[in-house]
Amino acid sequence: MTPDSIILDIDGTLWNSTPVVAGAWNKVVRKHSADNPYFTPHQLTQLFGRPMYDIADIAFPHLSKEERYGLIDDCCIQEHEDLSASEQNLLYPGVFDTIHRLSSVYQLFIVSNCQSGYIELFLDKTGLGPCITDFECPGNTGLGKGPNIRLVMERNHLKHPVYVGDIEGDRSAAAEAGIPFCHASYGFGSVKNPDYVIRHFADLLTLFS
Repeated sequence: MTPDSIILDIDGTLWNSTPVVAGAWNKVVRKHSADNPYFTPHQLTQLFGRPMYDIADIAFPHLSKEERYGLIDDCCIQEHEDLSASEQNLLYPGVFDTIHRLSSVYQLFIVSNCQSGYIELFLDKTGLGPCITDFECPGNTGLGKGPNIRLVMERNHLKHPVYVGDIEGDRSAAAEAGIPFCHASYGFGSVKNPDYVIRHFADLLTLFS
């Protein structure tokens, strides 16, 4: 069935912000304690896609819950500052033009497991805001990715959306929401039995035609 809309993940699907984010987090965690881990961009590719406090549980198990959650909040603040200041083009090849072309055919949405403000930062930084109809994240709702997908579907009256993401958690969230999943295989992870696969983001232009 041809989709009536496309819901997109961000990290590992639309851009790779890990070089900037790793630098930002390292500023914060080393200021907090020399015992904290030093993050590399590759390590962040293995953590991204989870809710932020789940990442804190994995990254800072030696800290109390209050300490690690406070620390990840501070990391996110520094991350926003550094991403805002960065002049790097973090988008994957073809994303900017493809999003503009897709938006003339489909309604486009974003659902990401991120903190409040991250999606807005992404849209402002890339200039893609006019192409995106609606978005949601657990930082706003306290809900997981599957329920947030359903929330976006319900308030926008979507009947046949497809979710595009790069990791197994994205596939399971799409399944939880009851919609097909398209794997962005160039991203951060592997996926079992996706409904569709793209090797480049621009493949979405012809995938459903």
